[in-house]
Amino acid sequence: MSEAWIIDACRTPRGIGKVGKGALAHMHPQRVGATVLKAIAERNELDTSTVDDIIWSTSNQSNTQGSDLGRMAALDAGYDVRASGVTLDRFCGGGITSSNLAAGMILSGLEDVIVAGGTDMMSTYGPNRHPNSAPFLDAGNEHLRAIHPQPHQGVCADVIATLEGIPRLALDELALSSQQRAARAIAEGRFDRSLIPVIADDGTVILDREEFPRPQTTLESLQSLAPSFEGMYAYPLTEEGTSFKSLVQQKFPDLEVVHVHHAGNSSGVVDGAAAVLWASPEAAKARGWKPRARLVAMSNVGDDPTLMLNAPVPAARKALAKAGLTVDDIDIWEINEAFAVVAEKFIRDLELDRDKVNVNGGAMALGHPIGATGAMLIGTALDELERTGGRYGLVTMCAAGGMAPAIIIERL
Repeated sequence: MSEAWIIDACRTPRGIGKVGKGALAHMHPQRVGATVLKAIAERNELDTSTVDDIIWSTSNQSNTQGSDLGRMAALDAGYDVRASGVTLDRFCGGGITSSNLAAGMILSGLEDVIVAGGTDMMSTYGPNRHPNSAPFLDAGNEHLRAIHPQPHQGVCADVIATLEGIPRLALDELALSSQQRAARAIAEGRFDRSLIPVIADDGTVILDREEFPRPQTTLESLQSLAPSFEGMYAYPLTEEGTSFKSLVQQKFPDLEVVHVHHAGNSSGVVDGAAAVLWASPEAAKARGWKPRARLVAMSNVGDDPTLMLNAPVPAARKALAKAGLTVDDIDIWEINEAFAVVAEKFIRDLELDRDKVNVNGGAMALGHPIGATGAMLIGTALDELERTGGRYGLVTMCAAGGMAPAIIIERL
């Protein structure tokens, strides 16, 4: 059987995803995506006319992020017109799925060189992402709502913490650790190999560093923050009085939710893009490329849409089983910190060594550019495997609708 090799991975810094505050917020998403697509080509002397496909991810395919962002970003990056492109949406999981699809196409023998990745400019989301909006309710599908009530993700995080009996203190301690680890990684240059500065047409630097981290964070400052989702819990979303509370109570009628998530222990709202270059061994050897890693296994899992955030554990277990590996075989774990409870539950359920999980911080410190995050985490895991001499890395993340993709890579 052939293999699918990772040749390279790169990403932009994450910019604060708010208009007027973030360094990238004024940019068109196609231009931000073009930054990493151009870099991955230049770094590897890639003849873009030989790229079989560009598989891209973005979670909000509307306005400037619509119209096949992957293809348009590639054209903006100066790729040969023969390099086709497609854009997908698996909510937060799309950045992993883009690589999984790329690797699958290469393993099948149908393609030889694919660039996977994603872009998400959360600064473009606008009023349709008002804190009291209900993205899964707005479609007006009452039939689906009756079968699978799906509340706001932050509400889901609070519900899971309540059901699992995970206290706020544990979540705030994890958030503090994320900030401290990210600060150490930045100070030691652990992201430098993958980080691509965003440059304006006139050559001035738009962003060359992480914009979101708050290294001054303390446990006391985290504990002083008010819960973010308590106020919206009972807020009426429809004329009939449907609320996030009523949706939760369809599945858990007697549950008294304890609200424990806030801005400090939830993922940051940011802009950014990332790319991963995949190739078959034959194509890589013909171009003189040295592989950095290979695909070992991948998985996709669905779980309860009402809880929404619980699929990473079964996704990881499924990937491990496919690979014939155990938890102890994995040297580096990247579980997206969409909310602190996601990572905390993941660590507890799989009984992981915390020193192997999100060792360079996560989305609570660095931010979560939805459709791009998975590609960023693959690159982060690869860099850390090379830095430490580890062998296997597993990357997974929760996705809206109650899903999770996962991928296991082996350093070469």
